[in-house]
Amino acid sequence: MTKQQALFSLSILLVFLLHCITTLGQPAAAPAQPPVQPANAPVQPATPPVVQPAKAPAPVQSAKVPPTQKGVPDVTKILAKAGGFSVFIRLLKSTGVSDQLYGQLNNSNNGFTIFAPTDAAFSSLKAGTINSLSDLQKTQLVQFHILNTVVTLSNFQTLSNPVPTEAGDTTAGEFPLTVITAGNQVNISTGLVNTTLGGTVYSDNQLDIYQVEKVLLPLDIFNPKPKHKAPASAPTSSTPKTKDNDDGDSQSVPTEVDESGAVSLSRHGILVSIEVILVAFILAKGLHGVYVPA
Repeated sequence: MTKQQALFSLSILLVFLLHCITTLGQPAAAPAQPPVQPANAPVQPATPPVVQPAKAPAPVQSAKVPPTQKGVPDVTKILAKAGGFSVFIRLLKSTGVSDQLYGQLNNSNNGFTIFAPTDAAFSSLKAGTINSLSDLQKTQLVQFHILNTVVTLSNFQTLSNPVPTEAGDTTAGEFPLTVITAGNQVNISTGLVNTTLGGTVYSDNQLDIYQVEKVLLPLDIFNPKPKHKAPASAPTSSTPKTKDNDDGDSQSVPTEVDESGAVSLSRHGILVSIEVILVAFILAKGLHGVYVPA
């Protein structure tokens, strides 16, 4: 081996040793960092969300229908529970109609339909309207809101007008109530008030209660018919008719005669009487002076 080749080999060995010493003297390299994500990148959750098992959908709730109460239905309790009918409840109790309904509903063969005015309906009346009524009229007013039969919403179109109520017979025209249906809408008319049937307050096989926004005012109470008066007698004539007599009697003298005619008639009668007396006197004298041969 030549001198140059030995130097070259020695140089390579020294470089190799120097590299090894440098590598061993350096600290351990830090673990590789994950690549930095851009700021607008969505943050990934640390743990995947727990998937809950799907629940069955809840059943659709039907419209709220008042439950049928056990035993005989009590109208005042039903209205009190519904709320907003305090004036009508007070009238039902003060007139005794609520007790009558409860007693009749105790018989399963009886059924009623009630149109219940709200407190707002009574507030819309003129002040003092209810207080001005007599006890009988208050009772009739409450009874005018009651039908003596159960009528469901689908059966109003089968009613015949005028519809009879508990207030009186419709044949006399005292308490006419007219019910007109148009599709699902039910209109009620009393001749003074027109209103539309509202929601159902209560319904079962014995009793239906519907809300109305106006008080049903009957004609017989708030607009009574005028009483029939006796026809006025025909005026009598001041001059009675004259009646001719067949036997030649004098005619009746009119009641209205002027004074001049009365005086003339009186004078004429006196003159006639004097003439008759004179003629009779002369004839009597003449007969006494005449000789009559035998």
